[in-house]
Amino acid sequence: MKTIIREQDGNIVAILEGSLDTAAAPEAEKALSPLNDVEGKDIIIDCTGLEYISSAGLRIFLGILQNAQEKGGHVYIKNVNDKVRTIFAITGFSNIFELV
Repeated sequence: MKTIIREQDGNIVAILEGSLDTAAAPEAEKALSPLNDVEGKDIIIDCTGLEYISSAGLRIFLGILQNAQEKGGHVYIKNVNDKVRTIFAITGFSNIFELV
């Protein structure tokens, strides 16, 4: 699992590559922890390279969303492949997150 966080066009973008499964979740959560400190900017999670997400990964996404909402921010998830989109749909996360 590879994670890159950068500022782009006034937003914070997190780029994910690989599988966000139970084994990768602790490392990914640590890598994504700076997103919990974002204030006054939108967070975009770019899933172009994300091949799979497990419930552990969904939990990380939910934590990021909750922190952003508490600070008045938004979280957008973009470039989701069909496999990950299906997981979001089955779990109901497609109703919680803004998939763009």
